[in-house]
Amino acid sequence: MTDSAHEASPRVASPSTASVGFSRADLVSEALTSVGSRPSRLLITLTGIVLGVASLVTTIGMAQTTAGQITKQFDQVAATRVTVEPASSASQAEERQRTKVTLPWDAVTRVEGLAGIEDAALVAEIETQPEISMVELYDPTSAKRIAPDVVAASPGLLDTVAGHIQTGRFFDTGHDERADRVVVLGAEAAKSLGINRVNRQPSIFIDGVPYTVIGILDEVATRSSLLRSVIMPLTTAREQLDLAHPQTLDLRIKIGAGPVVKQQAPIALSPNSPESYAVKAPSGPGDLQEGIQADINIVFLVLGIIALLAGGIGIASVTLMSVMERVGEIGLRRALGARTRDISAQFMLESATTGVLGGLIGAGAGVFALVGISIVQGWTPVIALWVPALGIATGALVGLVAGTYPAVKASRIEPVTALRDGS
Repeated sequence: MTDSAHEASPRVASPSTASVGFSRADLVSEALTSVGSRPSRLLITLTGIVLGVASLVTTIGMAQTTAGQITKQFDQVAATRVTVEPASSASQAEERQRTKVTLPWDAVTRVEGLAGIEDAALVAEIETQPEISMVELYDPTSAKRIAPDVVAASPGLLDTVAGHIQTGRFFDTGHDERADRVVVLGAEAAKSLGINRVNRQPSIFIDGVPYTVIGILDEVATRSSLLRSVIMPLTTAREQLDLAHPQTLDLRIKIGAGPVVKQQAPIALSPNSPESYAVKAPSGPGDLQEGIQADINIVFLVLGIIALLAGGIGIASVTLMSVMERVGEIGLRRALGARTRDISAQFMLESATTGVLGGLIGAGAGVFALVGISIVQGWTPVIALWVPALGIATGALVGLVAGTYPAVKASRIEPVTALRDGS
């Protein structure tokens, strides 16, 4: 056959060009046109997915923000507090040996040079409750009052518990070294004793011995029992009230120094038997924050997932309704050569488009809601960059999954039946 014959003969179309199925551009165009052709229905469908995604973004953001606030408060108090006490023993033999173990009187000096320790104080409660009054003589006819507790402490207690003096001052190293008979009253103890100022150097009597009140303590971050107590220098209690030994060593540390201090403090107190002391120290800040945030995330995520399920059901219902209403259109497309996968792809793309649109609006609404709540509460809003992206992706996924059944149902409609029922 000559070359001219070859040129004259018609070309046989390849299977790919002979197919009259949708191209990708046609598929996207049809899906977008269909989504935008029913604005009222689109608005109803978007409401569910927007609420779901907004709930998801807001709740995750609130979880992160709340965890940040809790961790911030925790860092300021619990994460900076360490207590050291004589350890309890496991066996009777050890018990007899442990009973002789006490905190040394110079414990503050031994540990104050350790890395991470900012303040330290020895504390001891007077176990034998002394008689406390505003007058020297005991009046049996007077009304009985609950006497405040008497607590002995080293001069660094105020800084260690992050306390605040309402009026007057806290005793210092000089008072402690001289065993001066001075006391500082907690606010509640001062109220019960009828003292509200110290400018005239009022005195209280402890077992008939006068002690000058030099200050009133009204705020503490830790050891709230101090507000109900009479606080005196450690050496004063040792000499005047026969205090046998200090009971607790309180430490204020830098955030994150807990594990190091827990290991080093017992060695500093007793190099030969560090196991004699029990140290209560916080874990690292990273573990604490992760644990708090994980617990809160579980609660908030459940709420977001429930809202998303409601949005997905809404998309599935509206898409299925759209399939029923467009039976004639589907039959016409099938008669013109559209394949079953083209029909299913169109409806799935419509659902996914609706989901993406709802995800975009919902993610934006969730971020604005988080910022608004944080401003009202005076918090610092915290949200990871992946959270809005997760909201958009979740919207698309919910839309895609929700549109699967309606798309499969649409693809199974036979052309003849569709044209007959849809005409």
